[in-house]
Amino acid sequence: MPSPTTPASPTSAPSGEPPLTARQAERRRRILRAATALAARGGYEAVQMREVAESAQVALGTLYRYFPSKVHLLVAVMLEQLQGLQDHIRRHPPTDREPALRVADALTRAFHALQREPLLAEAMVRSMCFADRSVGAEVDRISAATGQLILDAIGQSGPPSESQRAAVRVIEHTWHSALVAWLSGRASIAEVRADLHTAARLLTLA
Repeated sequence: MPSPTTPASPTSAPSGEPPLTARQAERRRRILRAATALAARGGYEAVQMREVAESAQVALGTLYRYFPSKVHLLVAVMLEQLQGLQDHIRRHPPTDREPALRVADALTRAFHALQREPLLAEAMVRSMCFADRSVGAEVDRISAATGQLILDAIGQSGPPSESQRAAVRVIEHTWHSALVAWLSGRASIAEVRADLHTAARLLTLA
């Protein structure tokens, strides 16, 4: 799997906003790329808005028009990374026969990709912890992307049932909690894997 610092697919405007022009989309990509590089080198504290603007070659005021705060910026980085992981897993889907094993495999692979850049992962997760209602729409998009990654791993042709949707929500919560626990040193990699497999078994009950 590619490193999580690899840019994802072309960046679009946040939901509910007018589509970006080609020039605006390229500017937004440069900003996200700069923030990702700074976070990968030094974590959350290393992402300073002025440095991001300088690295992306945009004015500081322009940066704030795209992202009102560092939290907004890093939440957007996390969404981009998730979309990149999702694209990769769609190209290389899990092959286990059971849906629960496919989901566990997909989430474990996504975790290992983040594990290769722990400072970047720490910065993104901290931004999620600090996110308030002003970042609600972006956080919802991250939740949707995580849920879709799980649904893609299930691989069924029709829409999920209500019980499957409920199981996906619990698996999603487990994924994020396990990531936080690992980053804070409260869970080992083996424990994270075990938790993901345990949560994925909920699909057998759905």
